[in-house]
Amino acid sequence: MKISVIDYGIGNVRSILEAFKNESADVTLTSNKSEIIKSDGLVIPGVGSFSHGMENLISYDLVDTIKEYTSSNKPLLGICLGMQLLFEESEEFGHTLGLGLIKGKVVELPTNDNQNEKLPHVSWNEINSKNVNWDKTILENIDEGSDMYFVHSFVAQPKDTNQILSLTEYSNHHFCSSVKKDNIYGCQFHPEKSGASGLQIINNFIKMSQA
Repeated sequence: MKISVIDYGIGNVRSILEAFKNESADVTLTSNKSEIIKSDGLVIPGVGSFSHGMENLISYDLVDTIKEYTSSNKPLLGICLGMQLLFEESEEFGHTLGLGLIKGKVVELPTNDNQNEKLPHVSWNEINSKNVNWDKTILENIDEGSDMYFVHSFVAQPKDTNQILSLTEYSNHHFCSSVKKDNIYGCQFHPEKSGASGLQIINNFIKMSQA
């Protein structure tokens, strides 16, 4: 069983690799098309802007490779910017097209002027289920209201709200903090930096990849 973390020259991925290794996964950082396609599980990491992320995916010639992998129905996990890139478009720094694997767009996280909470949203915050059953998903065995670690200013808005796996509240607004469409998952938070609950998510993804 092999898990690949996509190397597209953006973000510090050391903590992601270490988290998978700590869960005894055979994990590799790679931009090699053949290696990615053959993987049993694929992770798209990332921090920074949407436009920079897409520019790098295009320059590394990885867009079609990711889409080909996804068509195999093996599990894919986007983390932070990696989750946002799964969507059709983003409003960050103008308009940028994304991978289009999930219908919807990425917008700035709303905040209230009368609140002290500003952007970016950098904090531990709860994820809640929106009455969605988390069994047999990456959130299996995660308690409702578990704290995860967030660093972001933009959020994804799936067109199909049934694809929202969890919601999180910030500045009196609820946003999509994780998403599921078939074999495709995304976490706006960083599971690799979210303690025991985050490692449980990574372990769940490893088990999916083994299956």
